[in-house]
Amino acid sequence: MNEEKSPLLLEDGRRLDGRGFQDLRPIEMQTGILGRADGSCYLKWGNNKIICAIYGPRELHPKHLAQPDRAIVRVEYRLATFSVGERKSPAPRRREYELSKILSESINSALFLEKFPTGTIDVFITVLDADGGTRCAALTAASLGLADAGIPMRGIITGCAVGKVGGEIAVDLSDVEDKDGEGDMPVAMIYNTGEITLLQCDGVFTPEEVKEGLKAAKTAIGQIYQFQRSALLSKYSQIEEPLDELSDEEE
Repeated sequence: MNEEKSPLLLEDGRRLDGRGFQDLRPIEMQTGILGRADGSCYLKWGNNKIICAIYGPRELHPKHLAQPDRAIVRVEYRLATFSVGERKSPAPRRREYELSKILSESINSALFLEKFPTGTIDVFITVLDADGGTRCAALTAASLGLADAGIPMRGIITGCAVGKVGGEIAVDLSDVEDKDGEGDMPVAMIYNTGEITLLQCDGVFTPEEVKEGLKAAKTAIGQIYQFQRSALLSKYSQIEEPLDELSDEEE
């Protein structure tokens, strides 16, 4: 750790929110929250609050955009006007278009799009409250919504940002750490296969720090994946309970 005290660390060396360098913020996930969507997810991750809706596979309009051998994925990532400190304009910003494209490319790698030629899968992501790491949180929520919609996937995508805080590699950066830290490295992967679907880097990292960051990210992603798995299992266990009761009555 740097000899000079970092403003992002407490006197005892912990991060400003009391976490250790490898600790995640509290996470809650719920699927099937929107009745009119084919799949949906609500994610609360620290102070981040994100809702995602999935529509499709369905017919693509306008039709001239259709691909004859595969479906296309259209992602719309939006920050609510009240999601950040200063009120945001309702009009989408360039950054939102950029993140929509990045998320779409990451999602593409996990779906069997060839099963739905000429179709589309529409992913709508709305950030209700933003507090750092929203692209990884949005990708995690979108993947869970796609699974909820029953769309064939190679595996669920899970994301987590790692970075440098006070000269140390830290996972799950908060907003202040993201903005004032020495570096930010968003990572997403299909946990079951280890395939990386998103890797970006902002700041200066040595080769050793990159390796350490990827190792820390994989460990954190394994923990987050368990939340995704539990959210899906929870939905279907609720469906099974009434069926079990009906079977008992028939007997």
